[in-house]
Amino acid sequence: MYNNYRDNWERLVKAVFDREKLKQLALAHSRESSTSSMSWLDSPIHDRILQLEGFSSPNTVNEQDWERLLPSDYENIISRSVNRVDYASKKELYLSLCESPILLDGGKMSFHLDKRTGKKCYMIGAKELGIAWGETPMYWEWNSQMDSRFSMVAKLLEVWWLDIRGKIEVKMLSPNTQYVAYLVYRLAQNFFGLGSANGMIKFLIREKDADAEKRATTLRLLASKNTNSQNAVVRRPDGWMEVVIGHFYNDKGDDGMVEARLLETKYFKSGLIVEGIEFRPLNADSVIFSKKGVKNVKKGLLSKFRISK
Repeated sequence: MYNNYRDNWERLVKAVFDREKLKQLALAHSRESSTSSMSWLDSPIHDRILQLEGFSSPNTVNEQDWERLLPSDYENIISRSVNRVDYASKKELYLSLCESPILLDGGKMSFHLDKRTGKKCYMIGAKELGIAWGETPMYWEWNSQMDSRFSMVAKLLEVWWLDIRGKIEVKMLSPNTQYVAYLVYRLAQNFFGLGSANGMIKFLIREKDADAEKRATTLRLLASKNTNSQNAVVRRPDGWMEVVIGHFYNDKGDDGMVEARLLETKYFKSGLIVEGIEFRPLNADSVIFSKKGVKNVKKGLLSKFRISK
């Protein structure tokens, strides 16, 4: 198993706290506040980081401060937007990217910033995914849905071999960051055969399918009352559902491409509607896997944590 999957707790804390500076801020906050010692995690990153050393005071925040919160390649990113991105200030741009995803590269993917970490988030649209038999009309159909950010989504009509892959260049993601890959989907009214599937992560320049399949994680596509379970399905604010496919650590962004894959080949199935696969940084709301179960980062942040192999 590569070091990406064996990062210890100290490294994970660095990713969540934006390394040492945010840990110092957390300690200072816990001494000054009578509320829960973890409540500061609920606030956006810019409410915290602008108080750190090297930034202006909260009362004199300037354009340079807000630009430092933006990704170093933000100009290149917004230049690829389908729609013109207008902004009067760097603050307006930053907050807009936290609240509203923009479509890139002709609508192939979307981009936004995670408001709790300030890290990059990308969703690969269904048309850019590798879907087995996806272009065969008797198995899959393509249509538009009013509440999707993409022009087309994929609807499973009937298939035995469900195999969906989404990949992204690691250099596009934020470095020194723990990422989680999610399948974003919903179920048609007459779905069947979609109980569970296998989720896996693969670094394309290092591994073969067989390597990733050895550490596949079983996940469920059906919503459960037990939202703290390993198979938890989350209903998103945009009306879709999401489930964790897997997670990985992006070190310096020099690992070529990473692939998230969903695989199920045991049952005849129908009714899965796929919007895309999203890559988001681990934050206080993320659910992550361990061999002994699952921990919510917010609840288990100061406890020992072991990433599954």
